Amino acid sequence: MRLGGRMAAAIEVLADIETRKRPVADALKDWGLAHRFAGSGDRAAIGNIVYDALRMRLSHAWLMDDESETALVYAVLLRQWGFTRTSLAAELADDKFAPPAPDLTALSERNLSDAPAHIQGDIPEWVVASFRSCFGDAWLAEAQAMAGRPTLDLRANTLKANRDKVVKALDRAGAQPTQIARQGIRIPAGDGASRLPNVTAELSFQKGWFEVQDEGSQIVADLVMPSEGQQVLDYCAGGGGKTLALSASLNNKGQVHAYDADRKRLAPIIERMRRAGTRNVQVHDDVQQMDALKEKLDVVLVDAPCTGTGTWRRRPDTKWRLTQKNIEERLGQQQDALSSAAAYVKPGGTLVYVTCSVLPEENDRQIERFLANNPSYEVQPALDDWKTLFGKDAPKPHSADGRSLTLTPASTQTDGFFFCKLKRRS
Repeated sequence: MRLGGRMAAAIEVLADIETRKRPVADALKDWGLAHRFAGSGDRAAIGNIVYDALRMRLSHAWLMDDESETALVYAVLLRQWGFTRTSLAAELADDKFAPPAPDLTALSERNLSDAPAHIQGDIPEWVVASFRSCFGDAWLAEAQAMAGRPTLDLRANTLKANRDKVVKALDRAGAQPTQIARQGIRIPAGDGASRLPNVTAELSFQKGWFEVQDEGSQIVADLVMPSEGQQVLDYCAGGGGKTLALSASLNNKGQVHAYDADRKRLAPIIERMRRAGTRNVQVHDDVQQMDALKEKLDVVLVDAPCTGTGTWRRRPDTKWRLTQKNIEERLGQQQDALSSAAAYVKPGGTLVYVTCSVLPEENDRQIERFLANNPSYEVQPALDDWKTLFGKDAPKPHSADGRSLTLTPASTQTDGFFFCKLKRRS
């Protein structure tokens, strides 16, 4: 397919997402199944256009003075992919599949700095108050960073290979050590139509040398800092990314319990454990199985259900579907998860609260509420552990007081994550 055909396909997918209110991944998959003539490079390019359009939907539409899918796709090519009006017209001149160009007058005349702040930041207007509460005057820069493309991050599985070995194995993919996470590896996002490598097809992945995991997720798992021989619970374990990271940090010693009430989300962990060579993990999908663990565990990690605002780079369609009702539902689930998980922490043990959200309602305010109801717990300053683990020169996360941390694309070049460690008094 030439560029014009790819643009037309992206317009079709964007219209499907808008009309049927469906996840972008589902819409792209269905388009690919219905158009089997499209090669892998075509599908990757179409996906890049769609994701780029959704990440910057508000600013694209404002600058084009046009909210249509066609206007968004043209804005992607002209604002993000490096085309000029002249070079794009030349590229599409004899392409019979190219969509008709919209009126580009506004794009030439408008300046984004004149747009309302939420449009400059490409976030829903009603979310601005929460961003401002979390980041203060830096909120706009934080929001804008969430509209960029994410990198492909991997974690070297130290049970089978060190980071240098994995970087060497993936050298042709441009793999490099990450700036912060101790076992992290990063492959750049690329520009335009470029596609990320399918690293799960690599022999080194099949051997269990690494896992695909955002650097932010690796960092919060690092900050748990369990000691060899300890008993650890990963509550709300999901697919087990942090479970595997914790197991490796314990060097297959001690015990990690992985629990999630959703069996479908938990199912992939078994194959991942086998590939990783993990031997110190027990998997639970029935909470009653864990009654004997109450008040017995050294560390309990609560990776709480959340709105996922920290992952807007990877899932930009969810940015535009978020509602206040979604937040309220998550708040109740988070409170239940914290309360239930705390029952397993032994006196003197540690309770760790993590979300992939940057909204203070889901983060610091939940901690404040928990502490008010559980006076036997106190916050352990997380910034001290950050400096110990990653060094004084590593990029610093957002933190108002050094107690809790918020990782973001702007501050740490990772997905957004909140981290807070609580100590139960003996």
